[in-house]
Amino acid sequence: MTEQNKDTQKTKNNKLYGNQLDVAGKSLSEALRISFVILKIIMIVLVILFLASGLRTVAPDEEAIVLRFGKIRGIGEKRLLGPGLHLILPYPIHKIVKIPVKKKVNLAINSFWYFQTSLDLLSTTKRRVPPSEPLNPLRDGYCITRSGKLSAAIGGMGGNDYNIVHSKWQLTYQIVDPESFFKNIYVEDVKPGQDYFDAITKSINPLLKAVFDDAVVTAMVHYSIDEALSSLDRIPNHVAKLMQQKLTHEINSGIKVVSVQLTDINPPRQVDQAFQAFITASNKKEELISKAKTYAENTLNEAAGPVARELFAALHDETRSEQEKESLWSQAAGAAQAKIARARAYATKVVENAEADAKYLHKILPEYRKWPELVIQRIHRDAIVQVLDNADKKIMIQPTEGPGGKEIRLMIGSK
Repeated sequence: MTEQNKDTQKTKNNKLYGNQLDVAGKSLSEALRISFVILKIIMIVLVILFLASGLRTVAPDEEAIVLRFGKIRGIGEKRLLGPGLHLILPYPIHKIVKIPVKKKVNLAINSFWYFQTSLDLLSTTKRRVPPSEPLNPLRDGYCITRSGKLSAAIGGMGGNDYNIVHSKWQLTYQIVDPESFFKNIYVEDVKPGQDYFDAITKSINPLLKAVFDDAVVTAMVHYSIDEALSSLDRIPNHVAKLMQQKLTHEINSGIKVVSVQLTDINPPRQVDQAFQAFITASNKKEELISKAKTYAENTLNEAAGPVARELFAALHDETRSEQEKESLWSQAAGAAQAKIARARAYATKVVENAEADAKYLHKILPEYRKWPELVIQRIHRDAIVQVLDNADKKIMIQPTEGPGGKEIRLMIGSK
């Protein structure tokens, strides 16, 4: 092969190789372009998924606080998220804390109840405890009431000793200020799959129980044992007030005491019979007192009406004027008013009769001065006629002289 042919063949080979490189470069460039497009799509999808992971739902009974790197986000009302769907930046930038603000939680308090075995809890009747079985302060719960008339009546003392009482309570509370609650009340971190409400109740129930126990101990010493056993509403109200003061002013917990109920209260079982006997006697006494007061009230009302007590006090009060007493007499009702009416009618009748007699005597005075004996006889005859007219039976008796004489009785007439 000549040199010219060799050069020609070499040129053809170079062109063929160059064409192959152009095709490979174009293929590589197209592949890289497609890869970058796919990568962009993947990145966009990842960004969308990342942002979508910030969608959070707040239940109708909840309010939520958003934390931005651990601090509460927002100002004023914007610090709280209401019910509905909300978009926040995903963790770890933002973190949402949901707080159940509309749930009312019931918490049973048995700190002051006596110890019960499993058989006692299953039994429907209360086990009687003999006085010889002492109360165990390390096992039995109780609280102290102030001294009162019951201790003096049963113990025979002067009322200076205090009394033991067992009680069961139920507290109902609600979270009303989520921000104060989050800032001042420690709540364990919610684990994956754990309900935040369960975490809240698990964390704050011991705190509420301690605050409640302190309020009960403080309140019960202001009441006697008989006041406590009568289950007055003011005792639970007193406990609720003390507890709310501590939760609000001392702790700023954001928790509201909805209600406090005294579900059961008993004296120590060792002296239960004595207490029951005293309660029965007290109830009987109160019943008799009530009946006596009712009878007295009815008697006074029947005697003089609503002003009976005031009228009675005025009559025995020397400082009250006669005008005041007369005013009260005029307001009297019932039997007193009837007697007053009869007395006034009788007084009017007496006055009228006296005036009539005076007029009659004044009229016959000139005749009496002329013929006194005749006028007297006439007056005597008129009196006899009036008496006989008013008599049911009229008997005329004409006695005879001597002890053995006969009497003549003549029936004149009868009505």
